[in-house]
This record gives sequence, C-alpha cells and structure tokens, in this order.
Amino acid sequence: MNAAESAGKTELQQAMYSIIQRIATGPDLSKDISQDEARLGMRGILSGEIDAVRAGIFLIALRMKRETADENRGVLQAILDAREAVTAPVDDVVDIADPYDGYNRTIPASPFLAPLLAECGVAAFSHGLNAVGPKYGVTHRHVLAAAGVDVDMPSTRAAERLGDPAVGWAYVDQATYAPSLHDLIGLRQRMVKRSVITTVEVLSRPISGRRRTHFVTGYVHKPYPPVYADLARHAGFDSALIVRGVEGGIVPSLRQPGRYFAYRDGGPESGVDIDPSMLGIDQPSRAVPIPVDIPQTAKGEGAVSLTDVDAAARRAADYGMAALSGERGATYDSLVYAGALVLTHVGKAPSIAAAGEQLRAALDSGKAAARVR
Repeated sequence: MNAAESAGKTELQQAMYSIIQRIATGPDLSKDISQDEARLGMRGILSGEIDAVRAGIFLIALRMKRETADENRGVLQAILDAREAVTAPVDDVVDIADPYDGYNRTIPASPFLAPLLAECGVAAFSHGLNAVGPKYGVTHRHVLAAAGVDVDMPSTRAAERLGDPAVGWAYVDQATYAPSLHDLIGLRQRMVKRSVITTVEVLSRPISGRRRTHFVTGYVHKPYPPVYADLARHAGFDSALIVRGVEGGIVPSLRQPGRYFAYRDGGPESGVDIDPSMLGIDQPSRAVPIPVDIPQTAKGEGAVSLTDVDAAARRAADYGMAALSGERGATYDSLVYAGALVLTHVGKAPSIAAAGEQLRAALDSGKAAARVR
C-alpha cells in the first residue's frame, strides 16, 4: 500500500488523514484545525466512515495538544447535526446537564431536581447515559431507574411530558436521542483517557423550549466556565448557569462558599459568589455522604469511592423520594440549593432566599414526589 492508498478511499477519509497528519505531530509541531475540519472529522466518526483506529488518534491527538475553541465547537456541531432534536410544547425549558460519568464519592441528589422545578412551574429535564469513563459512577439514569422512572422513553415522549401540567419533567438517554454518539462508548473505554466528547456531549440539547432553553451544568476546574459558556452560545442556549459543584455536578458544596457563572440572552458570562448560609443551610458534609453500609473503598487509601453503583443508586433513589416528600437532610438541602440557583437564574424568584422559601414549600407539600410516581 502506498501513501495515497493509506489516506483512504473517500473524500472524508482523505480529509481525516490530512487532519491527523497535522494534529498528531508531537508537542511542538502539532497544528490546530478549523471548526469546519473538526466538524468534518467528528461527522466521519459518528457516521462510521472513519475507522476506530483513526477515530481514537483524532480524539487523543486533539486532547494531547489541547483543543481550541474552534475545535470544540466543530466537534459539538457534528454531534448537534447527528442527534435527534425536538421542541417541547412549553415556552421555556431548563436543560440539566450533570456529568455523564456520574458520581463515585457522594450520593447524588440532582436526579430529583427536575421534578422539583416542575412543581415550581419550571419545565425541566435531565439527560445522560448508563456508564462511561473516567468515573463510571452513579448517573441520573441509574438513580431514576431505581425510582421506577422510564429512562428509555423517546425524546418526543419526553418533550410531551414537559408540556403536561401534571408532570412537567423528564429524562432522556443518549442511547435514544443520539445513538451514533452512544455507540462510541466502547471506543472511549478503550482510549482510557477523557476526550473532547466528554466536554461537549452535555451540550447536545435534545429538547428545546418554544421560546427559550436554559442550560444548567457544573464544573470543577477553573478554566471550564468560559469553555462551557462559549459552547452553550454555539449550541443556541438562550442562557447558561454553570455551577462549581461537587464532583463537577450542579449542586454546590453544602458547607463552603461557592461560585457560579451565568449569561442571559446570549450575552457575556459573569461570576457570582454564593454561600449555603444564604439559604440557611448548615450541613457537616459538602454533599450527601456515602452511607457506611454502601460498599466503598477503604479509608486511608485516598478519597473514598463507592464500589457498588446499583446499591448507591437505590439509596440515592430512596433519599431523593424522601426529600421530595419533605424529609429534611442533605438531599433536601442539595435540592433547595441547586433549585434556588435555577429559579433565580430563570427569573422565577427575585432572590436566592426567596427561591429557597418557594422550594421548601414545594418539598414540604410532598407534591413533587407525586410527579415521580
């Protein structure tokens, strides 16, 4: 086989050959590619026209040289092009994008934020998948399935639920709304390290509102808020709320000062300092701790991580339903804190404190739990 033959038979394969030659030439010589080239390369991966070896090289090489804003946008655009997108029969929708790789150091409360927001008059949905690296933790899918929620409904049905006043919330799975992206999980597992997909897949926007769609996500590392804000604007989100949350999720620490970044109407993002005391929250732990009877790694060997995802998901479901029924505790406070940020952001409350009162009233009524059942 000569060089021409190794480049590939189709124009797209030949374009990927050229892209790899430029982005995978070492720490000093690698070159950036354009947004259109990144979109083209990712499109070929999603369609299956690019083989797994070159797909892995493309994704790892981008990571090793560090993706540019144009490259991030291009990869995201290819995903947006390939996913199924629907519009809900409501004006405003809140898109909750927690880490797709889940939680492994705390018990997540966030899977139950959408039904709580629905009880407060805000249509909301979350999305995710079953398991992906690097954490392979407890995901929204695991927890909601343990609570008896249909986690395999098509996006069209989920959108209809958002317009139902008695429900007002939903979960959609990547396997349903973007099957070609979901099919890459095996490749991502073999690659070991995270890639640009991990960054951009949360912005896939499977459901939109008739007038406005609000993106809510979390972060840990300080460089990420401007990255997410830029990508959210590219994806067409009217506003974004980007919270420095525990394990990169949307719930801030329950015991320490925090921060979030936000933009509205596509404008520039700005940072806001927050503190759980603003809502009268006083918890000894930063999040819902892993109960001692849930299998976990031994203390003294670094950060303790749960080792039984199913058991943790069942416990998260129990805690979540109890909180939605008015039972006080760390899950209840987590939902109040994250919910107050969202309600304030979308203009449903004049202040975080006022939003907290509204959310506590909804939880104490027990009506949010009925939206899950």
